[in-house]
Amino acid sequence: MPRRLTIRDIHEAARSRKLSMVTAYDAFSARLVDESGVDMALVGDSLGTTVQGRPDTLGVTMADMLYHTGIVARCSSRALVVGDMPFGSYQASRARAMENAMAFLRAGAQAVKLEGGKRVLPLVKRMVEAGVPVMGHLGFTPQSTNQTGGPRVNKARDTLLKEALALEKAGVFALVLEMVPAEITKEISKALTVPTIGIGAGPHADGQVLVFYDMLGFSPEFTPRFLKRYFDFHNGALGALKAYKADVEAGSYPGPEHSY
Repeated sequence: MPRRLTIRDIHEAARSRKLSMVTAYDAFSARLVDESGVDMALVGDSLGTTVQGRPDTLGVTMADMLYHTGIVARCSSRALVVGDMPFGSYQASRARAMENAMAFLRAGAQAVKLEGGKRVLPLVKRMVEAGVPVMGHLGFTPQSTNQTGGPRVNKARDTLLKEALALEKAGVFALVLEMVPAEITKEISKALTVPTIGIGAGPHADGQVLVFYDMLGFSPEFTPRFLKRYFDFHNGALGALKAYKADVEAGSYPGPEHSY
């Protein structure tokens, strides 16, 4: 059985190549991500929109996240598993935030991810001191969608750079940059010693992350500029289901070879 990657492995790999991260939510996605050799499996709060059918991620609970994190950790053996701390799990109380972060590790994650810059610095520092590895997240932060009015490119170069450096000092082992201009990502990546992971942030980050359902074409209506589809699951699956329906209605399935 392959050995689970560690944060030290991630840092070593980042010195010689780009890193890869993909979201995973269930046994199917966890096994595929693991078998593909992708470095990190992010149990994203994006499960709110991709799995639960919500309009955003705000309704995702800790119970939801721990349930899915446990599945992904159990059904993978190589990828570093990162649990995404959902809205409300770390904003209100530092004590509650610490309890929730530790719950992710008990569920099987090797690290947690949380959004924000200046306001989360004391929390990041405390988590790292307590032995909880933390991945930061700057740029467009989906949990702040009610403030930003939805996805938008974050062009605040000085603030992004200052907060990225502060997060590194606080102890994050990596930093997600979402919907940030490529040249700003390049500057931040050069300034940090920890790896940056881009999504909609151009080619200069130290790695990339995409949502499992998006990159495999589950939802053809979702077409952000940064997304590259590597498979057309929607049309392939739709064609298969229609063929099945036609076979059943025509009586050609099941045939003798499918019967006992």
